[in-house]
Amino acid sequence: MSSAVHKLMQLADAEDRFDHSHADLRDLQAEALDERFQDRRDRIKLLGHRAREAGISEVRHREDAVPLLFPHTAYKSYPESFLIEERWDRLGKWLGTVSPYPISPIDTAGITDIDDWIARLEANGHYVSCSSGTTGKSAMLLAGDMDMEWSRKDTVNVFSWGSGVKPARDRRIMGLAPTASVPKNAAIASAQLAAFGDPDRERYRLPIPPITVGSLTGMVLLRKKIANGTARPEELSDYERTSAERQDALDRAMIDGADALIRYREEKLYISGMWNALYQLAKIVRDRGYSAEDFHPDNCIYVGGGLKRAQLPPDYQEFVHQTFNIPANRDFQNYSMQELNSGMPKCRQGDRYHVPPWVVPFVLNESGDTLLPHDGGEIEGRAAFFDLSLDGRWGGVITGDKIALDFGPCACGSGGPSIRNDIARYADIKGDDKIGCAGTVDAYVRGLS
Repeated sequence: MSSAVHKLMQLADAEDRFDHSHADLRDLQAEALDERFQDRRDRIKLLGHRAREAGISEVRHREDAVPLLFPHTAYKSYPESFLIEERWDRLGKWLGTVSPYPISPIDTAGITDIDDWIARLEANGHYVSCSSGTTGKSAMLLAGDMDMEWSRKDTVNVFSWGSGVKPARDRRIMGLAPTASVPKNAAIASAQLAAFGDPDRERYRLPIPPITVGSLTGMVLLRKKIANGTARPEELSDYERTSAERQDALDRAMIDGADALIRYREEKLYISGMWNALYQLAKIVRDRGYSAEDFHPDNCIYVGGGLKRAQLPPDYQEFVHQTFNIPANRDFQNYSMQELNSGMPKCRQGDRYHVPPWVVPFVLNESGDTLLPHDGGEIEGRAAFFDLSLDGRWGGVITGDKIALDFGPCACGSGGPSIRNDIARYADIKGDDKIGCAGTVDAYVRGLS
């Protein structure tokens, strides 16, 4: 690994990793960005195209890296016909346009769905994770063995820093939300269990099947068909039946989850889930006559993901905390996304998300093509990041999020850059979201695949 990248990544285990100021990191980060660029420019086809298009041959400053960032939609640029027609060979070729490692043709005989295809890729060291597709098409994101190992390490570090909980293996893990069955999520869950879970207390998981990549992409494709009027009657019938069955299974699982919370209420709990599910569980527990005074005083909570457009009352967080007796210093929230490999934990004193040294933040204009000037204080705009820990794909991504970034010290005492706790999606603000370079990137990748 190159020296600048290594110097930044080795800070992952340092107690003061969030104390390094932007001024102290600026030159080293620029050097690390150039090292990554020089190493990958001829290995990732889309990166080479972006560099040639922008006339970039060297990254000397953060501004130079902006044209090299990929819009998050780049990982959604596969033609949907590949999924509909089950063209696994073509999907593999598409992945090759965004991968730094050659993806050898795999035997596609006997593959029945995308989950089979992903399993065969994984057997060859290529891990494909899939976003939820909340706003439409799902992103497919490649990772390698090094990325899986980093996710295991990073998730324990950020949770411990953000929650104050030491990895003492003294809690019952309560997994209280349906999660996507993708490699990164599995790696994170196993690492959290090994670090914080009491080995004598079985982890609880909601009794529902995991959400597979196949089920995610299948639902997205069907929604598209319904929208354009091409869904067949039998597909609509299957969709309605499956939706009803899943809702019934989820309703029963929530009752089981509430029963488990009540059953284990005197134990030290590690509660994880998303706000919508946690709020529904808290309501059931309250209806049963239980509240904070019935639960262990040192419980902790790990909330992953946003509201996913769920409509909850303004006090939903307080309601959950006060139901399960979550102390203020045990509430962990993390800003990240499938496109990144590292987390940005929220501090307990300043209520801000902290950016680690190996993640380079950018605040761009709304169209995502210009770095906004930043002379001091907070600056608002489109979030972009370069995660130097990523190995299995390019680390630079332009997100769909609007953030406020501050390079100054936080109220918690940390001296590194931090993000205000009011992150919003441009798709929710504008009703649509268009990144300036997305169209040309999409056309290029489609042309190669």
